[in-house]
Amino acid sequence: MERLLEVQDLQVSFKTYGGEVKAVRGVDFHINQGEVLAVVGESGCGKSVTAQSVMGLLPKNVSRIRNGSIKFESNEILGLSKKQMQKIKGTKIGLISQDPMTSLNPTMKIGNQIAETIKKHTDLEKNQVKDRVIELLGLVGIPNPEKRYSQYPHELSGGMRQRVLIAMAISCDPQLIIADEPTTALDVTIQAQILDLLKDLQKRLQTSILIITHDLGVVAEVAQRVAVMYAGMVVESGTVEEIFENPKHPYTWGLLNSIPKYDQGQKERLIPIEGTPPDLFAPPKGCPFAARCAYAMEICVQEMPEPTKASESHYARCWLNDPRAPSVEELVSAGRNDQ
Repeated sequence: MERLLEVQDLQVSFKTYGGEVKAVRGVDFHINQGEVLAVVGESGCGKSVTAQSVMGLLPKNVSRIRNGSIKFESNEILGLSKKQMQKIKGTKIGLISQDPMTSLNPTMKIGNQIAETIKKHTDLEKNQVKDRVIELLGLVGIPNPEKRYSQYPHELSGGMRQRVLIAMAISCDPQLIIADEPTTALDVTIQAQILDLLKDLQKRLQTSILIITHDLGVVAEVAQRVAVMYAGMVVESGTVEEIFENPKHPYTWGLLNSIPKYDQGQKERLIPIEGTPPDLFAPPKGCPFAARCAYAMEICVQEMPEPTKASESHYARCWLNDPRAPSVEELVSAGRNDQ
């Protein structure tokens, strides 16, 4: 399968009054043509910074890309000028942001806002642009699109505003859509509708999607592959089936244990991940999850684990996967004996 986007060893830091924050530390992932990849992790793990790097949206005055490569259609796009990136954004890569109320202009009718992108990147005539906008509004499931065309953002519900952002993202038939927490600001019922819409559009348009989320329930709904991020790194990557059925990293175990489950009508108690993520002003030299891991060994604190393959599509950065490591059962037993 042909690769559409490939990110290699991406390292991004930010200048602050307190020092340099190493927000993204050697991220690697790829997205194939027509594929949905979910990047998942807690807030502050570097998910959105990674997406902003792909889109060329990092604030230049405080951010610094220390190293890495971002290739789109086999062409390097990291380091392109603003003008060069504008030719890619909107036409080849579309963005669905997290909060419609901050992304949409409250003083402009939604039809005009969607039309701006189309006018900028196509040669359609004025009447054709309006027809295209109305077509898009209908495509994303907004009822009475002719009427909605002339309405302002505040006249729409939260779910409709999110659909407007999706219409803007697909207006020029991009090959890749980046959806940054697209359901976070919505209630559960509307979340399900938006996820169904994204799945439907992906199949109909055959576009690739990079979805950023902290919700593994979203991952299970829409993605084919998953990259689990923690402390600015991808700590595990694999297909949805591999991540959900055979996870290899204790952080992934923790995320899965925090998903609400129902067994024969009985609600299970959620198990939180104890502790907090490491300080990225001075990241630990070993595994970044070691301080929160119930199975951490001495080497976990001393050395960063290399990626270990569980299959051709599945790898994790964890010393537990080293052939020399004791089993989890042995570590649990040793812990009990020490108490």
